[in-house]
Amino acid sequence: MKTRSLLLALALLAFAPQAFADDYPSRVITLVSPFPPGGPSDTAARIVVGPMSQALGKQIIIDNVTGAGGVIGTNKVAKSAPDGYTIMISGSGTHSAAEFLHAGLPYHATDFTQIGLINTSPMILVARSAVPANNLKDFLVYLRANEKKLTEADAGVGSVSNLACSVFHMLADVHPTVVSYRGTPQVTMDLLAGNVDFGCNQPVTTAQYIKQGKLKAYAVTSDKRSTMLPEVPTTAEAGMPDFKLSVWFGLSAPKGTPQPIVDKLSKALNVALSDPEVVKRFAALGYDVPPPNERSPAYFERFYTNEVALWRKVFGNKANEKK
Repeated sequence: MKTRSLLLALALLAFAPQAFADDYPSRVITLVSPFPPGGPSDTAARIVVGPMSQALGKQIIIDNVTGAGGVIGTNKVAKSAPDGYTIMISGSGTHSAAEFLHAGLPYHATDFTQIGLINTSPMILVARSAVPANNLKDFLVYLRANEKKLTEADAGVGSVSNLACSVFHMLADVHPTVVSYRGTPQVTMDLLAGNVDFGCNQPVTTAQYIKQGKLKAYAVTSDKRSTMLPEVPTTAEAGMPDFKLSVWFGLSAPKGTPQPIVDKLSKALNVALSDPEVVKRFAALGYDVPPPNERSPAYFERFYTNEVALWRKVFGNKANEKK
């Protein structure tokens, strides 16, 4: 009798995740954005939640849990129940590079289950309009001559703007004063106001000001020019071929989220990314939507693993020196 009861219990346990997934979602889903409203990650989240909500038949609401360069919101998701009702918009800074930049990080890169890649984008090296240099070569000369006076602005340690400019500092061998903010919108506003000198931003927050002549753009960190800013050279064209990286956004869930639930969320994300209006909105902001064969959880898991390895190579030694 005991053996039969044990077998029945095991069978029920094996059936439970699928039964739970069949009922999912039965209530509102919270998507955590670890940066303030108006920034790149928040914008990406807001573009996909509508079509995803329609596909799932339940509303997805965005919760901006900000602070510490995205660590607070990301840690909240890492510690949440793996039931599919708390997910997040993930990115280079909060996930693949975070452990190399934050001492005592309360979560690890392996604490998440990957749902799908949303988009990728180059970064743009920009400066306030009053900086005298008009191209990257002249800016490097100016920066090296004035690095103790110049300030570089980013959205906090671990943010994508911080990551990109950290790579730029290493390659250019410069050490300007770094001013960190709680989010990208504040960085952009202070660049426009002339309170800081330069930074690394995404097209979504800088393109309109570059076109208006309110900010100077020196290079985009990609193999090809941005469709939003075709007049801005690539870093290779501008003389820094090694300064090449892209930033990305994706959807992640706490580790242990049942695969059937991950698959449902991934399918809903694929519906969103297949919407011509979504693709159009991302393109207008300088983002590339991945093709259908690069939208699965398995692909994003491989992509994510490679990203962690990349940042370990870039910052690993530096991180080890701090310990």
